[in-house]
Amino acid sequence: MLDGTEYRIPSLRHKVSPEEWQARIDLAACYRLVDLYHMSDLIANHVSVRVPGEDAFLINAYGLLYEEITASSLMKVDYDGNILLKPDFPDQDYGVNRAGFVIHSAVHKARHDLACVAHTHTWAGMAVSTLECGLLPNTQTSMRFAKISYHDFNGVVLDLSEQERLVRDLGDNNAMILRNHGLLTVGTTIPEAFNALHRLELSCKTQIAAMSCNTPMVKVGDDIVEKTYMNYQPQVRRPFGLLDWPALLRKLDRIDPSYRT
Repeated sequence: MLDGTEYRIPSLRHKVSPEEWQARIDLAACYRLVDLYHMSDLIANHVSVRVPGEDAFLINAYGLLYEEITASSLMKVDYDGNILLKPDFPDQDYGVNRAGFVIHSAVHKARHDLACVAHTHTWAGMAVSTLECGLLPNTQTSMRFAKISYHDFNGVVLDLSEQERLVRDLGDNNAMILRNHGLLTVGTTIPEAFNALHRLELSCKTQIAAMSCNTPMVKVGDDIVEKTYMNYQPQVRRPFGLLDWPALLRKLDRIDPSYRT
């Protein structure tokens, strides 16, 4: 718990709709969880959510650690990069990271069926992103991503021309490995995107651990991989995050409930 050292920002609750406020709470929780599960990278990377009923999304201010993010510290941005609602930061004029805007606005503009986009630079995700073989379906968890998307590296994502290629490469998948870069997941809800991110990260860690043993790995037959992959698809199970999200929020509330402010 931060015990009085929180980065305090005036509440925006009275300036937004109840639906947006709830989205802010859930997104701030997601940032805290990404940090709690060791998937953050100082002030870099991003998780965003579409503002309900608007052509805009919420994203982190470039300058805050994930453990500092609250519902009121999130920036509201439209698809052209205009900041529609900016928190009253007490010490300096934070903005939105350019690469974060390019990546997240690309998905939000093109995929109105999706609500949340998450992107990380973890050691395991970056390691797998450099492997020619990509992510291997060598565990039950990684078989969930047996048909994961890939996006080839073309430098830091600063150019809007990259957006079309990002969306095309993602396709209908909920996860993508950005080659020589990191991981990206999407979801119709924040809990769904976080669940995919957590499991994808676990898959990458497991693969690196197994490959580091320098001994042959057990190969699972293609038919079993396909069957397992299908068991993870939306039409055969309840939405991901439905059960674990309330438990994760309870965990955060026990540690530090300031994300709700």
